Amino acid sequence: MDMLTGEQIAAAGLDDWRKLAQGLHARYRTGSFAAGARLLAAVADAGDAAGHHPRATIGDTHVDLRLVSDDAVHRDAAGAELVVEWVTQRDVDVARAISQIAADQGLEAEPAAVSVVELGLDAASSATIAPVWAALLAGSADAQGHGTPSDEIRDATGRVPNLWFGGASDDAGAQRWHLEVYVAAEEAPRRIAAAVAAGGVVVDDGAASGLTVIADQEGNRGVLCVDVSAS
Repeated sequence: MDMLTGEQIAAAGLDDWRKLAQGLHARYRTGSFAAGARLLAAVADAGDAAGHHPRATIGDTHVDLRLVSDDAVHRDAAGAELVVEWVTQRDVDVARAISQIAADQGLEAEPAAVSVVELGLDAASSATIAPVWAALLAGSADAQGHGTPSDEIRDATGRVPNLWFGGASDDAGAQRWHLEVYVAAEEAPRRIAAAVAAGGVVVDDGAASGLTVIADQEGNRGVLCVDVSAS
């Protein structure tokens, strides 16, 4: 199934869901673990009917859900087809079904609360070092390039954050590791303001890219990421 563009995801009108990194994410406030379990039981039935299920995390007062297809088809400029991990129409359809289930159960979504953390490492040769990180993070060589045409490390079971590779700086003292924190578009201004109030400095405001680089008082940098195409 073809991967969807950010514009197509935005046009789907999934009010409960936000596109973060590769997938669709939602949080439902349940008020109790038992209510969360009831929601997940109904979600499981809907997933069985569609042949597609979200990844779920349940807490005492909320349920977090992630929808993504591991067989999405991307076509490059030359027309070659690549199988990647991304949002497809199947995810949109299941997301709509889940939103209806939550509404029927009287549960409200909290889209501003969703978040994803990924790791970034600047490297001169990602192909050389990626096998080491695949072994350390996921314990399997299959994690290298999983669901992506790059050397990115993705554990198929979601136990650890994804690891991206970027180009290495010529500056020997440059920071090479950084965190990438994906949040909903409406949450980003509050998160940035809170970081600045705590002493952080905005190094790049990300006006066009949706990537805001923030440094702490010692110069360590993190990136707050918003998918502007799907907002």
